[in-house]
Amino acid sequence: MITSTSNQKVKELLQLKKKAKVRNQEGVFIAEGSRMVLEAPKDRIRQLYIADSYDKKHGKELKKQGFSYEVFSDTVFEYVSDTKTPQGILAVIRQLDYKIEDMLQKENPHILVLDNLQDPGNLGTIFRTAEAAGVTGILMSKDCVDIYNPKTIRSTMGAAYRMPFLYLDNILEGIRGLKAHNIQVYAAHLEGKHSYDQEEYRNGTAFLIGNEGNGLRKEVADLADTWVRIPMEGQAESLNAAVAAAVLMFEVSRQRR
Repeated sequence: MITSTSNQKVKELLQLKKKAKVRNQEGVFIAEGSRMVLEAPKDRIRQLYIADSYDKKHGKELKKQGFSYEVFSDTVFEYVSDTKTPQGILAVIRQLDYKIEDMLQKENPHILVLDNLQDPGNLGTIFRTAEAAGVTGILMSKDCVDIYNPKTIRSTMGAAYRMPFLYLDNILEGIRGLKAHNIQVYAAHLEGKHSYDQEEYRNGTAFLIGNEGNGLRKEVADLADTWVRIPMEGQAESLNAAVAAAVLMFEVSRQRR
């Protein structure tokens, strides 16, 4: 059992938790909590760590399922944990690897394109919602928040393991590539000419969703075939990015049912 916070493995975990650069250099990320660890593809789990108290309750079951793990004292586990009330289990997992072809191989793809999203909770919520709405894949500008941020990973509730995604070095080229595959591109925009539910989404569809505070960058929005708006009552100027994305994604789902 590891009982010291100065242990090398503890130091390495803290670096992985805090620094995207280290995660990307190592090609791994941290998933914490029973659901996030046990839903992870088993062949991608590089290391598994559990708290002493978790070992006493669930260690035998983990071994039955073929897991090998290392044990931290509860104090050390709390030290490396990213949550206020740790569940006592975390894993170092190899990063996922998708290509845009993974998103386009289905008939009539349903794609989400995210431009400069910055909130980990928003991104995680979008992943969960996208899975529920039958989205084919998520493309992100390279300046979007890191999907492998521990808070983002937790908030995906496992959807990050199942939803194909890709960061784009050049989001404009990525959008042009979608259009070349006959995918109709819609920008969620306050100046949209039509309400979102006046459009037809049964064929290949992509939605552009912008930054929480500033919306879509002009050069991104200008590549859309159509700008659509979500009609709103009261004095609200705009919706949360994740909520707006949910409204649009589920309209596609509704039409395709």
